[in-house]
Amino acid sequence: MKMNAKEASAIVSTSKGNRVLFNPKTYASILYLLLSLPLGIIYFTVAITGLALSIGLAPIFIGIPLFFGVAMLLKEIVRFEQSLISHFLGLPTTTHVSFTYNQQPVEGQKWFMRMVRGFNGGLFIRNLLLVLLRFVTGILFFVIMVTVISLALGFLALPVVHIILMNEIQIDILENNFFSYIQLDWTYNEQYMLSVVLGLLFSWIALRVVNGLMQIQRRMLFVD
Repeated sequence: MKMNAKEASAIVSTSKGNRVLFNPKTYASILYLLLSLPLGIIYFTVAITGLALSIGLAPIFIGIPLFFGVAMLLKEIVRFEQSLISHFLGLPTTTHVSFTYNQQPVEGQKWFMRMVRGFNGGLFIRNLLLVLLRFVTGILFFVIMVTVISLALGFLALPVVHIILMNEIQIDILENNFFSYIQLDWTYNEQYMLSVVLGLLFSWIALRVVNGLMQIQRRMLFVD
């Protein structure tokens, strides 16, 4: 018996929904996005401080090797981020860097000459832009994720919070709500049910948003 297009689409949609709710990678993505804010700030601070020092100390020669050291550090930061995303998503860890430093024989060469010969301008600019973009997306994605998850948890916790406040300190947080403005006389139980339904809906939306943000971060850092 052949399955029509609508039935197939419904099954796929249900399967996707289940994958979002019960997939451990979804919750691993939440952990990664929580870490993205402090890590992004650290990366940005290291990159800007290193470049500023290398430019400021260039006249006394110290800034030149420092610059090449910062370039190497940026490359390692990008590699670390790529491996981190691969680990959280359960992907095979491979070398994701699209460009490579020039490889030449190093015997008899001083460390400074090895750094100069190994420097790749295109790779340096790409890594610097990725670190700066990682800083921006780290803040933006963190705010978006915390907002949608907080909204979902707020609706789910509303009945419990209302009952506790009513019993302990006699504060009715549902006294002046949306229903009172539209003069809709809903009982507390009905409002509880609506709150839970909205909480579950926003929870599903929040997990979808988290997965979407993780995929954007993955593509931004060229993780296959």
